[in-house]
Amino acid sequence: MSAVLDAAQAGRRVEEVLDRIAATGDRAACAAAEELVRVLMDFYGAGLARIVEGLGHGPLGAVLDDELVASLLSLHGLHPEDARTRIARALDSVDDPVELVGFDETTGVLRLRPGPATGGCGCGGQDDARRTLEDTLACFAPEVTSVEMEPAAAPPPALLQIGTRPPSPARVS
Repeated sequence: MSAVLDAAQAGRRVEEVLDRIAATGDRAACAAAEELVRVLMDFYGAGLARIVEGLGHGPLGAVLDDELVASLLSLHGLHPEDARTRIARALDSVDDPVELVGFDETTGVLRLRPGPATGGCGCGGQDDARRTLEDTLACFAPEVTSVEMEPAAAPPPALLQIGTRPPSPARVS
């Protein structure tokens, strides 16, 4: 394969193709395309399930950091790690550090705070960083339906020490 797609790109391409077919107005073609996607997903999912069963958790652990593998295993409900572990794995893999505030499993909302190194400056690069983070989370933890960024934690107040001044040489008699 000369052009390797990541999971997010592949998902977007599938959606684009299905949208183009739907735009033709041909309901039968649209239904057939959606059925084809489902059949292929079931086929590849069954194959992945056999691989996971055959490997067990030992050798599989070496590939869980790979976004594509993690995405495929999660997509088919085969990932051996729970959602919180996969979220932590995704957060560890991004360049801009973020702090996990909480994850609501019922709504899929993940609350984060910029890490100490980012400072939450509001720079334009944060949009790109957020997109990268969301794409990474989509691969590792598709249960995350939205990401809410909380304001950066305020730095602790500076410690002001007040003490007695050492005697100045002029005052010493």
